[in-house]
Amino acid sequence: PCTEVNQLVKFYHWEAFQYITEIFILVPALLGLKGNLEMTLASRLSTAVNVGKMDSPIEKWNLIIGNLALKQVQATVVGFLAAVAAVVLGWIPEGKFQMSHAVLLCSSSVATAFIASLLQGIIMVGVIVGSKKTGINPDNVATPIAASFGDLITLAILAWISQGLYKCLDSYPYVSSLVCAFFMCLTPLWIVISSKHPASRTLLYSGWEPVITAMVISSIGGLILDKTVSDPNLAGIVVYTPVINGIGGNLVAIQSSRISTHLHFHCAPGEVPDEAKGCYYPCRTFCGTGANHRSAQVLFLLVIPGHLIFLYTIHLMKSGHTTLTPIFMSVYLAAAMLQVLLLLCIADWMVHSMWRSGKDPDSFSIPYLTALGDLLGTALLALSFHFLWLIGDQDSDVGD
Repeated sequence: PCTEVNQLVKFYHWEAFQYITEIFILVPALLGLKGNLEMTLASRLSTAVNVGKMDSPIEKWNLIIGNLALKQVQATVVGFLAAVAAVVLGWIPEGKFQMSHAVLLCSSSVATAFIASLLQGIIMVGVIVGSKKTGINPDNVATPIAASFGDLITLAILAWISQGLYKCLDSYPYVSSLVCAFFMCLTPLWIVISSKHPASRTLLYSGWEPVITAMVISSIGGLILDKTVSDPNLAGIVVYTPVINGIGGNLVAIQSSRISTHLHFHCAPGEVPDEAKGCYYPCRTFCGTGANHRSAQVLFLLVIPGHLIFLYTIHLMKSGHTTLTPIFMSVYLAAAMLQVLLLLCIADWMVHSMWRSGKDPDSFSIPYLTALGDLLGTALLALSFHFLWLIGDQDSDVGD
């Protein structure tokens, strides 16, 4: 997250980001899309490893190829929809619309989603296969890597493509349209490949709801970020958004994947453990001696030390010149703890509810949870910066 922070601060000053501010709406949606696709892939394959579905080489490669092809279809389509959402959300408040900017956003989003998804999918398969060979539980390794590893790659690809297409707007305005058309035309190929594999054929038709809904939720978080960054007094939020969203997404993805694997092992679809029956209450997530209770407790306890490490690393790297006052750190850590507390409770309720209704949590829960993490993190961070500004804990050059 710290390297990503430095890059986001650097990209913030690029022409494309300065003149097409809808890119800030696109950033959380694209990073969320990347995380959703990578983490659902990691969670599905991790569960397949743990329950023995990847012991046969033929079955293993059917699962891998089918899931990678499915991921490319979802990345391309949802990348396009994310750009449309960014254009609409950017147009609503001000009523301004530029077709050239809209086409550039669509091209940048689709190209970034496609390239980043392909690169990171191949890496993720390597991590899971390597974990299986070394005897490591992929749930503990693959999901957090999927949540954080590709953010910098995705952000860099988006920035480079956006900047390159922006420079072509005046002299070669048709380039953006050609780029978008090229990647969209590859979609039928991925549909054919994924439909040939039973593991991915079902998800090709039923797996869209969580990914698209998550994209919409993340786009709302992006709108909050865009409006907050537009206020010079609050521009420093751009430095901390990737950190709070990244850590929150990592922690809740680990918990979701662990609960899902536990259910696959111990319960038939539609049935839940005795402790998960009845009305949900927050204490159920943390109070108990079961494996999922302990993991929730440990993950929540990691919030403060994890954020302190990143706060001081950002400070030492001089990203944004934000002064780490006691008031700032207290308000920031309170927002981070509230975010993770809510996410862990929602994860416990959501995963069990989906399992009870016959849906596979590996494919359905993580997109919702990471999108909610982005929305909660960005909203709580924006409220924190507004609160700090009101009480006088201000840095006029934050984000410069």
